[in-house]
Amino acid sequence: MNAMTRKSALLLLGLCTMPVAFAQAPPVEGTEAMETYPLRTLQQDAFQAGETLNYIVHYGFMNAGEATVQLQPTDRTIQDRPLLHAVGTGRSLGAFDLFYKVDDRYETWFDQKGVFPWVFQRRVDEGGYTFSQDYLYMQHRHQVSTQKQQTHDVPANVQDMLSAFYFARTLDLRHAEPGQIFEIQTFLDDEIWPLRMKFIGRETIKVRSGKYHCLRFQPVVQEGRIFATNDDLNVWVTDDDNLVPVLAQAKVLVGSIKMELNSYAGLVHPIAKL
Repeated sequence: MNAMTRKSALLLLGLCTMPVAFAQAPPVEGTEAMETYPLRTLQQDAFQAGETLNYIVHYGFMNAGEATVQLQPTDRTIQDRPLLHAVGTGRSLGAFDLFYKVDDRYETWFDQKGVFPWVFQRRVDEGGYTFSQDYLYMQHRHQVSTQKQQTHDVPANVQDMLSAFYFARTLDLRHAEPGQIFEIQTFLDDEIWPLRMKFIGRETIKVRSGKYHCLRFQPVVQEGRIFATNDDLNVWVTDDDNLVPVLAQAKVLVGSIKMELNSYAGLVHPIAKL
């Protein structure tokens, strides 16, 4: 995973309307007789349409950027299943915008009943470097089709980088023990990427929006992946039924980058705030 992906992932942590024909998940030519698989249904009460989370990204002492993740209702369905539409945006701020402009947008249409994606769109513009991704997740076939007109076999209920943000919040963490590892299978940059996070413990932290009871996680490092050691990234989420990310802090070559919760709206439950 390259440096641009690392910056994008942090802006969204811890994130153009799709053509109608694409969003309706048309069959891939020559695959009409392929085996199909049952679709997952799970119960969740962690998030709802109308939720908005806003974050400020700091590089050293600078307010370097802002990230917002919104969950919107939609009347679209795929395989007769209702969807939710999540939009994540990231942009640079202030002086940082003058020498490294960031304007990123991520969208996912994910299954409301099963919390897995059907359509993912990524538009990246970082320091003059731009690229786009369009993924069609054929969950009933365990496949993903990309804008390169390539089809990849994937595990059941595989996530994109934005829908994984929501699926992680459906996990039962009430009885998590320090050292316990949680894994989410994702498809990113044309490959399957197992996102593995280790639970460190319960802590109380303070950010600009207040003081929160939190659960702390670190990634389980894999060779050639984003971070060199487990300590290079720490993520704190609220110790409540919302499981909202409050703070993400990452070490970089010079200094550190952190993203902290600035404001929130539309939560299902009261937040674990002191």
